[in-house]
Amino acid sequence: MAEYDATDRAILTRLQTDGRIANIDLAEAVALSPSACLRRVRALERAGLIAGYRAELDRARLGLDLTVFIELQVEGHSRQTSARIEAALAGIPEVVACHVISGAADFLVEAAVPNLAGYERLLLDQILVIPSITDARSTFAIRTVKTRGPLPLSHLR
Repeated sequence: MAEYDATDRAILTRLQTDGRIANIDLAEAVALSPSACLRRVRALERAGLIAGYRAELDRARLGLDLTVFIELQVEGHSRQTSARIEAALAGIPEVVACHVISGAADFLVEAAVPNLAGYERLLLDQILVIPSITDARSTFAIRTVKTRGPLPLSHLR
């Protein structure tokens, strides 16, 4: 990993909380000239530290009132099986996050659905039909306390 200074960390921290901030305002916030700030932002983008910019939408206001975490178990562990399952899960719009995990389960899927009927359709019609998935165990979020919080950056040196 390349070395990043306090100014880079300040830029990344500010962009995590306000990705739409104007360059002139970002430059002022991190005590740089606008041109120097823009050069640093572009360098952070090229380095891959800034993966992209997007709007964070309100699930409840969009009618996606149910967040469910689904642990999946797989038979026939191999890179090929994992790649096939990953591709299938990535193609399901309701799946908002997917992690390969260790422990009793092999995958942890986060899904956003309107209600229990939507969850049932997702599980039965889209997830359990994926070959090699042998078991699914679900946990429903009662209330979300924090999502997509800013990443800690103090370890960057």
